[in-house]
Amino acid sequence: MKIPAALGIIAGNGVYPRLLADAARKAGVKKIVAAAFTSETDPALTQHVDLVEWMRVGQLNRLLKFFRDQDVHHAIMAGQVAPKNLFDLHPDWKALLLLGKLKERNAESIFAAIADELSKVEVDLLRATTFLEDSLAPAGLIAGPKLSRREEEDVDLGWKLAKEIARLDIGQTVIVKNGTIVAVEALEGTNDAIKRGGVLARKGAVMIKVAKPNQDMRFDVPVIGVETIRVAAEAKLRVIAIEAGKTLLLERDAIVDFAGRFGISIVAR
Repeated sequence: MKIPAALGIIAGNGVYPRLLADAARKAGVKKIVAAAFTSETDPALTQHVDLVEWMRVGQLNRLLKFFRDQDVHHAIMAGQVAPKNLFDLHPDWKALLLLGKLKERNAESIFAAIADELSKVEVDLLRATTFLEDSLAPAGLIAGPKLSRREEEDVDLGWKLAKEIARLDIGQTVIVKNGTIVAVEALEGTNDAIKRGGVLARKGAVMIKVAKPNQDMRFDVPVIGVETIRVAAEAKLRVIAIEAGKTLLLERDAIVDFAGRFGISIVAR
């Protein structure tokens, strides 16, 4: 891929936008600007980009104008916007028109519609893994001890179900223990699904997180970060199974260290 002269980051929460900005800079991108969302985006991002424009979730016209004014023609969505904000939107007129055309309002349909609006102002939405290809999970055991036969069987069971709920656009994560599905992710997001599964399973559960069968790699790509491991440790999970080549491991060294300390195995297939 030719390195763009300017890059716009549509920045959700967590460390993802910051790591992306650093990787893009290292790759040779000269100008990096970020559309940031109040109460979502980490203010520390300002130290990693040339300009930040703060806005509310739902201010689509402002997002498009910002990229136009900054002569940005390539953008990347990085970091989650809390799912509950889909119901706390205060959309501007452009977002209202966009939402009004959607029969289904989920992350994929909303983000795809935003991508279409970006293309109308000559902004190409790049794959979410752009500049972070080295952070994609490789196949095999990444951290922790080898899985037991029972845990392998739980991964097999959870994998089939996770792929099905992902296909149906319900969620991408399930929690399994001893052949029983104890939690299925929906709108609450991965971390809350882990917490719920931990309460029900008590300890030793297996988490499976997959990409959608026809994953649009521009958005909603599976991500595992240090915060995921922290939540999993508190929920006393034993295994985290993810999809190789389609899941971003952010701050991998820290993840492996943290998982090792809590006896959590991370495996990609």
